[in-house]
Amino acid sequence: MAIERIIDTTSHAADDDEQIIEVTLRPRSFKDYIGQDRLKKNLKLAIEAAKKRGEPIDHILLYGPPGLGKTTMATVIANEMGANIRITSGPAIERAGDLASILTNLTDGDILFIDEIHRLGRSVEEVLYSAMEDFKLDIMIGKGPAARSVRLDLPKFTVIGATTRTGALTAPLRDRFGHIYRHEFYTPAEISKIITRSSGILESKIDPEASDMLSTRARLTPRIANRLLKRVRDYADVNGDGIIDVPTAKAALTLLEIDELGLDPGDRNLLTSIIDNYGMSPVGLNTIAALTGDETTTIEDFYEPYLLQIGFIERTPRGRRVTAKVYKHLGRADDDKQQKLV
Repeated sequence: MAIERIIDTTSHAADDDEQIIEVTLRPRSFKDYIGQDRLKKNLKLAIEAAKKRGEPIDHILLYGPPGLGKTTMATVIANEMGANIRITSGPAIERAGDLASILTNLTDGDILFIDEIHRLGRSVEEVLYSAMEDFKLDIMIGKGPAARSVRLDLPKFTVIGATTRTGALTAPLRDRFGHIYRHEFYTPAEISKIITRSSGILESKIDPEASDMLSTRARLTPRIANRLLKRVRDYADVNGDGIIDVPTAKAALTLLEIDELGLDPGDRNLLTSIIDNYGMSPVGLNTIAALTGDETTTIEDFYEPYLLQIGFIERTPRGRRVTAKVYKHLGRADDDKQQKLV
């Protein structure tokens, strides 16, 4: 059974209290949504135009690494449009009939948010094509020679799809989205603002310096920032007076084994495994998975994006390779010099 990582970008199965808190931490309007300024600017224009014409906004595809606020953005869009939102996910829609049931229960102007839309089955996608393009639903009635196709009218609705792997989407599905936007990693300054906002909602006092420290260890990801804030708050409540200052934050992060760049034991194990066995030579993804005991998709989706972002790993035609920055960060500069002599 895999160990749950604090800095994992996926949503964790939390207790009831944390699930309630997580909902309250989500911004509900563009005014409260910190970061993603380019995306917000384009969406504000599209929403204003749609509301002026009295029409639903065109279908939207949001893509990027997990934990950057795609689900939150979908909720904000629905609130800004004054529309109801129905939330589901690709794996949850197993059959075409499941999708037909969802679509026929929508009303004009509703938003259907499909998380992990790249995991929709082919038969489900076929139904979604005509629904998105013509607002029609083709269903089969009966079986065998007596079977016949019936086309039903659907209300004018908007699909917002979210994916971490836009390349896994089929071209026909991708082409039916009028707006396609990428969620970028946040800056440390933006993460610090998110931490300060969240601490206010959680009624937990945090010093600006402590907020800045947490922002450098949150892997430029709001979901991780909020999770770290909760764990540091726990430490401050048990071992202090509840106020999160620099010494308290540093002690809590040391206990969690999260270093100054936000790397945890899993990241360091991956990097040292490559160094110990291959140095700075390229190594294949399957080989890395065998060394670390992780799935290749886990490495691609949860380890690599941030390690690539900070320049610790490079992708080459021959495989992945670590950079000189890794040796310096892990205190193995002598190994780096030896590599360069070979």
